[in-house]
Amino acid sequence: MIVLTVNNARRQVDVPEDTPLLWVLRDQLGLTGTKYGCGIGSCGACIVHLDGAAVNACITPVSAAAGRSVTTIEGLNDDIGVALRRAWISEDVPECGYCQSGQIMTAAALLLQHPRPTDEQLNAAMDRVLCRCGTYSRVRRAIHRAASPVVEAT
Repeated sequence: MIVLTVNNARRQVDVPEDTPLLWVLRDQLGLTGTKYGCGIGSCGACIVHLDGAAVNACITPVSAAAGRSVTTIEGLNDDIGVALRRAWISEDVPECGYCQSGQIMTAAALLLQHPRPTDEQLNAAMDRVLCRCGTYSRVRRAIHRAASPVVEAT
């Protein structure tokens, strides 16, 4: 039995230790906001937070999350998460929407580290999430928009 804290709730799962965290979240816990994209950690659709850091859930074994805090898009309800969702809507970011949970989770981790990120910091962080629709300029604007209220609220 593996014990995790997912979105501030203690959860137990009975799976092999090498099961990717992605499949535990989606199949065992019903948290389907985290998407499967490539399965090799290249596209970023599966990004979640592990103790506040952005990780690819498709290549992170569930054993690496044991006793740690996992946050999925469903649990991103802090000031940063709210600011990002509002900015995403204001900037009309999504097209197909498939990468959006990975984009938002990566942006949230960035804003935790750098409340007012430079374009260089933003590019470095967001480079790990691929968008087939090419909405990168809208993502950048949304992150900069979200950064202002985050700084003012802290």
